[in-house]
Amino acid sequence: MSEGAKTSANGGGFRFKVRGPRDFYGGLALIGLAIVAIWSSGDLPGMHGFAFGPGTAPRLFAGLLAAVGALVALGGLLFDGPPIESYAVRGPAWVLLGILAFAAMIRGFSLGFISLPPLGLIPSTFAAFMISIFGSTEFRWVESLIAAVVMTAFCVVLFVYLLQLPFQLWPWY
Repeated sequence: MSEGAKTSANGGGFRFKVRGPRDFYGGLALIGLAIVAIWSSGDLPGMHGFAFGPGTAPRLFAGLLAAVGALVALGGLLFDGPPIESYAVRGPAWVLLGILAFAAMIRGFSLGFISLPPLGLIPSTFAAFMISIFGSTEFRWVESLIAAVVMTAFCVVLFVYLLQLPFQLWPWY
């Protein structure tokens, strides 16, 4: 090299600055979700001529999600945005625990040394709502019990009476 030539401090190459990290990484997460959806629907038959197959809609929506994710990520590169803040784990953890508890109670489970028979829709739904409510920082017992009772009644009316799905309501019924 000649004495007048300068090399960059980073060794050259392409560099970009993420100006809106929340948008950029959120867009990448959407693209990742779209890739998982396309991969998951890969064994479904797609479109043949004008006849749609069962894999057409998932791949179409996943492609649209990837395009939107790319636009959001590009916006994070081009425009200033807020930084990524700390993530609260308490709420999602309790909601996930409520979902897992509902699945275990509605179907029952056996782990060899412990087993639980199916408890039915009413106890399972009520318990899942109560467990999920613990994730809120504004938890109050009376309001939580009222909300759980109302939502349980709504689920029973919707699934059992309106949609006529064959759910067991109680362990004995």
